[in-house]
This record gives sequence, C-alpha cells and structure tokens, in this order.
Amino acid sequence: MSNFRDYLNHQLEDSEFKKEWDALEPEFAIIQAIIDARKSSGLTQKELAEKTGISQGDISKLENGTGNPSIRTLQRLAKGMNKKLRIEFSPM
Repeated sequence: MSNFRDYLNHQLEDSEFKKEWDALEPEFAIIQAIIDARKSSGLTQKELAEKTGISQGDISKLENGTGNPSIRTLQRLAKGMNKKLRIEFSPM
C-alpha cells in the first residue's frame, strides 16, 4: 500500500490533480461511511441486502464507488443497520 500512497502523494503535488481529488472527497466520505457503518453493525453485504431489500450487488456498487445513492437509499441502508442518517453542511 505504501507504493500507492507514495504515488498518490506525488500526484497530489500537481495542483490540477489535487483540485480534482479534493472535489471527490464527499463521495469518498459517503463510501467510507457506508462501509464503516455496515462493519460496525456486524453485517455482511448479503445480510444488509436481506434487511433492506437492496440487492447485494447494488450495495457492492455503492461500496466500491460505482453507485450513486439517493437519500432514500441511504435512509434504507441506515435503517437496515439500525442507524440514523444525518447529513450536514459544515464550514469550508
């Protein structure tokens, strides 16, 4: 992993790359929040799918960044993990 981290750090020195990378931060945060919440709930993707009615394939897509969840989907996921969805705007 350090090779990737070294490569990424080198790329982040380029201001255009850093600008694009930073623009993706909210998406990365949502992806990581879904993964962290599912794992802390002790659920597999399959178990979460059974609880929410969202296919395991769709949950996988959300977790690997190829899905774009709606608020309704995030609410269903939260409920399936016995969590509360909270979205906030914070100062820059």
